[in-house]
Amino acid sequence: MRCFPWFPIVFILSTIAAFAALNRAELRADPTKPPPESIAEFFTPPKDFAYDFGSFRSPLKFHDGSMAKTPEDWKRRRKEILNTWHDAMGSWPELITKPKIEYLAKERRENVTQHHVRIEVIPGRPTEDAYLLAPDGKGPFPAVVVVFYDAKTGIGLGKAPNRDYAWQLAKRGFVALSLGSNPETYLPSKQNPQLQALSLHAYEAANCWTLLASLPYVDAAQIGIVGHSYGGKWAMFAACLFDRFAAGAWSDPGIVFDETRSNVNYWDPWYLGLEPGKERKRGQPTKENPSIGPYRKLVDAGRDLHELHALMAPRPFWVSGGAEDPAMRWKALNHSVAVNDLLGVKHRVAMTNRPKHEPTVEANEQLYTFFEWSLSK
Repeated sequence: MRCFPWFPIVFILSTIAAFAALNRAELRADPTKPPPESIAEFFTPPKDFAYDFGSFRSPLKFHDGSMAKTPEDWKRRRKEILNTWHDAMGSWPELITKPKIEYLAKERRENVTQHHVRIEVIPGRPTEDAYLLAPDGKGPFPAVVVVFYDAKTGIGLGKAPNRDYAWQLAKRGFVALSLGSNPETYLPSKQNPQLQALSLHAYEAANCWTLLASLPYVDAAQIGIVGHSYGGKWAMFAACLFDRFAAGAWSDPGIVFDETRSNVNYWDPWYLGLEPGKERKRGQPTKENPSIGPYRKLVDAGRDLHELHALMAPRPFWVSGGAEDPAMRWKALNHSVAVNDLLGVKHRVAMTNRPKHEPTVEANEQLYTFFEWSLSK
């Protein structure tokens, strides 16, 4: 990260304090702390999938075929995974040291102060509309970044029900930043992309973390991220690629590559399938209409998203599974459990399941309980 000499010294000190808080969080994390009884069962796979690792290559296996057997080995293997995925998707620009925020309007909603804001998430681009919600009190509070197509849905003012994560968590004592973005966002352009769109969105979310961490009423060590569907993909990539997020929750994004499911569409150009100079017909990959871009290269190399999940260790994550993420996804999640076992921690991987893609009140309540547990001191 780059700091400039003309930045006020107070910001430099606050940034150092934020990173120090993160380190303290890692030290105080209690690997024996069990989740609440109401959600404890979801940290264990169903019997049908216990110890079933499917056909996924172990994320503990180095490129040379050797296995990570110690926590020190895992540090090296983790770096190898991260480099592999960044090489495939494109390297991030430098993170924004001090993201700009412009306060536009303020209103009271129950026990929450809601700010309509514009924030800087990509250097040199117009600021994005967002909503910053803060509960009553001085804090410091845990916080969440909420991502979706539009910012209003996250605060309960959109058309789709049960996607108001920012509003519901703010009422429960979290600072919440609700951000929306067009999936087809490219840097610097679609014709000349520096990185794939989904990785760019993860980069945006990382800058949101920095913004929240700079607020005096936010506990910088306790910031999570959540999203549904497209937002779930966004939240998953952000949490996995940016290790300062303390926890992540992903609602039915499709947590592995699955070409039998049309909505698990990582092959599309607005996710991982953009290849300049080439076009393909929309729809699932077939022999006649094969996938292209980094997605194709990752699949051909035997890569899958379980490698990204493993980057979360030892941080906890929650999969709110629906039609795209049924119980069989435990075959992928078991690999993250194995990584956490190597690190000596429990209760770091959980999944609930519902029949349909849409979030339900019950599934969301379980997700909120997860954040109340995982982002508490």
